[in-house]
Amino acid sequence: MSLYVDGNHRAFRELFDRYGPRLLRAVRRQIPSEDDATEIVQQTFLQLHRARHDFQQGRMLRPWIFTICFNLRREHFRRRARRPEAPLELDGRTDPSISPPDWTRAERAVQLRAAIARLPESQRRVIELHWFDGLPFKEVSQIVGASLTAVKVRAHRGYGRLRTMLEAVDAKEEALLEGNLSSSATILSPSTE
Repeated sequence: MSLYVDGNHRAFRELFDRYGPRLLRAVRRQIPSEDDATEIVQQTFLQLHRARHDFQQGRMLRPWIFTICFNLRREHFRRRARRPEAPLELDGRTDPSISPPDWTRAERAVQLRAAIARLPESQRRVIELHWFDGLPFKEVSQIVGASLTAVKVRAHRGYGRLRTMLEAVDAKEEALLEGNLSSSATILSPSTE
């Protein structure tokens, strides 16, 4: 970043190559549209370019660039809430075709995403940055603007809630399965009349 601030334009390319894929992964977790996610990442680098002289030498770049990106993602959701999308109507002739998924893995991913979405925002954000983006807690604390201890507590509580929610889902599925098996057993058992 120091080289780029000093006018080295190849340094910008290096920054883009290094942080672009990470930012795109982080944005894609909440924005399924590839075009929208790519636009947010491009806007992030445009903001980085515009604010390059505001960057304080000696500070870490990753928390700064992630903060820019997450602010743009938040603004995307605000704009989207203001103008609802028109529904997509398929005519049957050009419906998209999909290969059959691996249901157990796909269902587990859906359950995990649903559980993460139910976490409080402060815990969800810390878990996403630490777990999905692989950022150390020190950088997460800089991005979210909280102390290192507070970030670790949020992560610990969030992981505990996730575990509880997923165990409840597993227990419910087992109960349903056992209920189906026991009702099938009564149907299949011979009558004692």
